[in-house]
Amino acid sequence: MTTESAAAAARATVYGYPRQGGDRELKKAVEGYWKGRVTAAALRETAEELRRANWQRLAEDGIHEVPTGDFSYYDHVLDTSVMVGAVPVRHREAVAADALDGYFAMARGTQDVAPLEMTKWFDTNYHYLVPELGPDTVFAADSTKQVREFGEALALGHDARPVLVGPVTYLLLAKPAPGVAADFEPLTLLDRLLPVYAEVLADLRAAGAQWVQLDEPALVQDRSPAELNAVARAYRDLGALADRPRLLVASYFDRLGDALAVLAKSPVEGLAMDFTGPAAANLRDLAGVGGLPGRRLVAGVVDGRNVWINDLQQSLATLGTLLGLAGRVDVAASCSLLHVPLDLAAERDIDPQVGRWLAFARQKSAEIATLARGLARGTASIAAELAANRADLASRTGSAITHDPAVRARASAVTEADARRELPYPRRAVAQRARLRLPLLPTTTIGSFPQTSQLRGARADLTAGHIDAAAYDKRIETEIQEVIAFQEAAGIDVLVHGEPERNDMVQYFAERLTGCLATRHGWVQSYGTRYVRPPILAGDISRPEPMTVRWTAYAQSLTGRPVKGMLTGPVTMLAWSFVRDDQSLGETARQIALALRDEVNDLESSGSSVIQVDEPALRETLPLRAADRAGYLAWATEAFRLATGGVRPDTQIHTHMCYAEFGDIVRAIDDLDADVISLEAARSHMRVADELAAAGYPREAGPGVYDIHSPRVPSGEEVAALLRKGLEAIPAERLWVNPDCGLKTRGWPEVRASLEHLVSAAAEVRATLPGTAG
Repeated sequence: MTTESAAAAARATVYGYPRQGGDRELKKAVEGYWKGRVTAAALRETAEELRRANWQRLAEDGIHEVPTGDFSYYDHVLDTSVMVGAVPVRHREAVAADALDGYFAMARGTQDVAPLEMTKWFDTNYHYLVPELGPDTVFAADSTKQVREFGEALALGHDARPVLVGPVTYLLLAKPAPGVAADFEPLTLLDRLLPVYAEVLADLRAAGAQWVQLDEPALVQDRSPAELNAVARAYRDLGALADRPRLLVASYFDRLGDALAVLAKSPVEGLAMDFTGPAAANLRDLAGVGGLPGRRLVAGVVDGRNVWINDLQQSLATLGTLLGLAGRVDVAASCSLLHVPLDLAAERDIDPQVGRWLAFARQKSAEIATLARGLARGTASIAAELAANRADLASRTGSAITHDPAVRARASAVTEADARRELPYPRRAVAQRARLRLPLLPTTTIGSFPQTSQLRGARADLTAGHIDAAAYDKRIETEIQEVIAFQEAAGIDVLVHGEPERNDMVQYFAERLTGCLATRHGWVQSYGTRYVRPPILAGDISRPEPMTVRWTAYAQSLTGRPVKGMLTGPVTMLAWSFVRDDQSLGETARQIALALRDEVNDLESSGSSVIQVDEPALRETLPLRAADRAGYLAWATEAFRLATGGVRPDTQIHTHMCYAEFGDIVRAIDDLDADVISLEAARSHMRVADELAAAGYPREAGPGVYDIHSPRVPSGEEVAALLRKGLEAIPAERLWVNPDCGLKTRGWPEVRASLEHLVSAAAEVRATLPGTAG
């Protein structure tokens, strides 16, 4: 095929699409099912309608080939576990009795059975359910979901491509099942798994699939020679199958590196690659391996993870170069559009000038279609779109919204001393213990308490003008009073005000900082039915006035026990927002850190003796390639220290992290110079405590003893057992007792029972420690 004919054949496609619907219909249907208000049939009907609407929307926006199989009730990795029959032993009875209820039991657990562990999907804020595998795992194909959803799209007249998690990535994401040796490597099961994939591929071919996409994002991470050999073997074997559709192997989030040569030599018909951000290096690397002559290349030139408009001219230049490197070039986003909101048109309150700079999933689909049309028919066919795009890009570059000279001057004046506490940790710890006078194994929570329907209703009433600010504030005061009273009665040592005034731990602050925009309908899935509205960091950032002092000080006035001031850290603000792409992440982090520094200092001045600056995204944002990590960790840890470095030695600084692999960043956690860190540990059975001990972590830590992402209430005995396991790694004088994460998504009955069990377990274990008997 000539370059000209390859260009003329260019088509538009995407890897995946937001699942929730314009009004989060999926969330409401699933949660209604859990509560018994929605039948299984009604839930399935809602899901089918959402899939139909998504495909229709994509077709209307100019997408030629739609994805299937990317839709999920909870998580696409969990769907893959079902597809290959990797159901944990403890869940098999529930799955056999009712497949849907068993599916949700694996995701959420029940009162009697623990769920699968949950962690972050690469360096995104999406959480997946970690497969549990062992040497005795027996895989069995179940392509029901994949075939059914492909058939739905086909029946509606769409050209569709099923999308599956690839076998190598699936195994690399897995962990040893409970009771299996910790050094077991799930990748050793590859030869056992490949025949199951072969069966699924044959089923999809029989259903009419011409292409199937196998997602292998794990290949953009550093991989050993043995792992790369497994990739070669996997795609040699799958490529050799006679009864299969054509295979499109997809990667995203970074450059493929050494894996590109392996895939280029494999007998698959196409590759889908990311060409945005750090993955732009794929263009050079693809040329270096001789391209993909005679094969399909799906080029991810539109950023699928951020909300800024595409530079159409630049993308066309990239596509033009790629035309000479492949037999056919199609146009796509860099990854699934799951990671961006659905439709910018739903936003009525965004400044129209800023709106010109933004593209959500629908707008990105249109950009992809425009680029495909320009590639196929020539730039003259999209002259109007190119002119409008150039004007929009120029308006952002020259806007006063994006540049504040005072903010930039302050950031450039920062010194190394600004990012260091007055005294080293050992001397601070003595001062803090004298001030706080806490018992061994002090108890606390992470920050938020249940956001009840009454609280959400009051916030909606305020927004709608049904109540005034005074009535709303009274409602918040009442909630804080109740939260403080409960914690005192339960016997918790370090209290929180419960954050009733906060809609989200990032959005709340973004609404009070200059340079940040909040959306009304910009929902993005975080996990399961949990959706967030990431703010948009559009300009230079500063804090006009205190953001949290009023309610923290009010809570402190109600009790003699310490009440933690609660803030979200600079790296998490970046990671859980759509960050500006016109300056370095480190520069934006420094601006946020300085704004938070002002807040930390004001909290201390108002009487706070304990201040928590949460950084759950520190590990999540770690670059996927090891060579890029040192630079990231340098500015990330500096930003935290800059936010917290101005307080007195006897003010205790806490931080919190959750749902990530912490072993990779223990040294960086130490470099934060926080006095206490709380971490998720319940689902991973205290693994993080062992990781901290192995690294010689010298500070106080609270590995979680209560999994808040499950509705089950842990017994006092269960919590005590986890505490004793924690004490095997962390000495009692440095061990805290706390849940895994905030309690915002839980209901009051389970929270009351769980925290009462937590306190009683701490007391029980405390009584057994030397010097505390009686």
